[in-house]
Amino acid sequence: MPRKRTSKKRQKKIQSGKLRIGDDWNAITIIALSQTNPLKAVAEFVENSIDAHARHITITRGREHNEAYLRIMDDGDGIPKDDAGIPNFRYVATHICDSIKRQLKVDGARGIQGEFGIGLLSFWVVGETLTMTTAGDDGKTWQMQMRKGDPSYTLMPRRTLFADRGTELTISPLLPGIRQFSGEKIQWYLASELRDRIRQSGVQIKVIDRQARKEYKVEPRQFGGRLLHQLPPASTAGGEIYLELYLTDSGPDSQVGLYRAGTRVVADLTELDEFQREPWSSGCLQGIVDAPFLTLTPGTRTGIIRDSAFHDLCGALNDVEQSLVRLLAEQRQAEEERASRKILHTIQKAFKEALLALPAEEYDWFDLQKGGHGRAPGSKAAEPVPVSDSGADGVAEAEAARVQKQFFEYAGPLFGVRVSPQSSVVPVGKTRNYRAVARDRSRHVVEHDLAFRWQIVEGDGNLDNTDSEIVTFTAPPQPGLTRIRVAVTQADKICEGDALITITDSLLPELKQPAETQHGLPGYTFRKAPGELWRSKYDLEQNVIVINNGHRDFVYASRFKSLQLRYICRLFAKEMVLKNFPGYAPEQLLERMIELSLYTEENLK
Repeated sequence: MPRKRTSKKRQKKIQSGKLRIGDDWNAITIIALSQTNPLKAVAEFVENSIDAHARHITITRGREHNEAYLRIMDDGDGIPKDDAGIPNFRYVATHICDSIKRQLKVDGARGIQGEFGIGLLSFWVVGETLTMTTAGDDGKTWQMQMRKGDPSYTLMPRRTLFADRGTELTISPLLPGIRQFSGEKIQWYLASELRDRIRQSGVQIKVIDRQARKEYKVEPRQFGGRLLHQLPPASTAGGEIYLELYLTDSGPDSQVGLYRAGTRVVADLTELDEFQREPWSSGCLQGIVDAPFLTLTPGTRTGIIRDSAFHDLCGALNDVEQSLVRLLAEQRQAEEERASRKILHTIQKAFKEALLALPAEEYDWFDLQKGGHGRAPGSKAAEPVPVSDSGADGVAEAEAARVQKQFFEYAGPLFGVRVSPQSSVVPVGKTRNYRAVARDRSRHVVEHDLAFRWQIVEGDGNLDNTDSEIVTFTAPPQPGLTRIRVAVTQADKICEGDALITITDSLLPELKQPAETQHGLPGYTFRKAPGELWRSKYDLEQNVIVINNGHRDFVYASRFKSLQLRYICRLFAKEMVLKNFPGYAPEQLLERMIELSLYTEENLK
């Protein structure tokens, strides 16, 4: 019994009531300053015009009486009228947080964004005074004026020659701290912020920047990349989720925005903790996720209330995320293959350039210095002309492509010449061919309007065809050193290049060795072996260099593409030296690797 009496006494002490605002003006001030982005405030003014069924909106930025102003004019329905046909400014000013649009939505109106009745108050973060003008049914023009920090408002008729349809909103003077309010920035912001609202309503928005003397047209933002089709449908009990996603190359500008009914509320989904994961954080996606059933924070309208609607959105996107992750994996694999082919082409080209300057008999990896049947060593093989199934038409197309390629790769004037090879060994009494490689400043091979003159400047021997690109050297009967020189002339430009020839003799006859298979420069592949010490291995059967992409050095080099390229190039140099100089002492191998790396990285671009 005592316990029951205590319970009744406690129940008598419990009281209830309703929350009330203690200071109405203080609450209005807090609401007005809750919007922190002036551009977002302008977007809300434009949305009010779109909600009023405007077809044309003009935003003007300028100066009058030495004060900066911003004016927004539209041809919409204007402010709703009262029973007398006069714009009901009084209702707008005295019903903060009780918008007329909310009742319109209840009555079934669609395409209306606002519902809180606080959008006009955001002018506090833009300027000092807001003046709104619109016409009544009586043909007269009326205006309302509000001032920042002032709880009062004024209504008055305005003298005009003609009463224009629509609404004119002017904010003046602009706040001193607003320096980013250029017409171009307003254009870009509205193009992203109101992308789908502009596209769906068909409204035409023009920005006139009188201070910069420029005019801009606001077009809905266009995304780059490949539009993703056949994504899993995403829907909730609150409505359908609209997805427009594009797959692009990875970059910091690739973001997916969250929208509500065509208006962007979050610029990047990864700003929300629930979406800080793949695929949204991959940097390979652009586009929008539009959920019209979301609940926004009333003040800024850039925040999401994490209620049941938001929870349903996260759940509905699970299947979409799994599909996007698979697509991204395929995209990355394709990018890696393209990058590998590009790196391989760059490295092979650099090595071919380096071998022109290095002794061919020492660096004969895969017999690159040996010419094919029927052509001189070092000369270029004729490229076959592809013939399609269409016969003569295919030949014509191939010929046109070849001519076009020659046109775009046409070399400039002569800049330098190099003898290939620059250093070589020739047995006594034997012959060897040497080629003059003329290049322009961009290292393109020059082939036209050239005159050649070969001569022996040191040592013995004979030269044949001394006025051609390729010369034949015949070694003397005695060992020694011979230096040959070529002078190449184009118009009044003369360039020279030398080559050093070592003439050798042997006491023992040379043993004939079976011909080896000619492979050419190999490719490369990756094998992930973290924790193992080896960096690369040469696979003779597959003719590839296997690179350990799990090695800590490879991981370190992969931070930058240029660093990774040089790392792979040095692995190639290491394998070349090991192949060409078996049995050499470690210090000699290091000397050779430094030599080869120097000549190769000079041509690495």
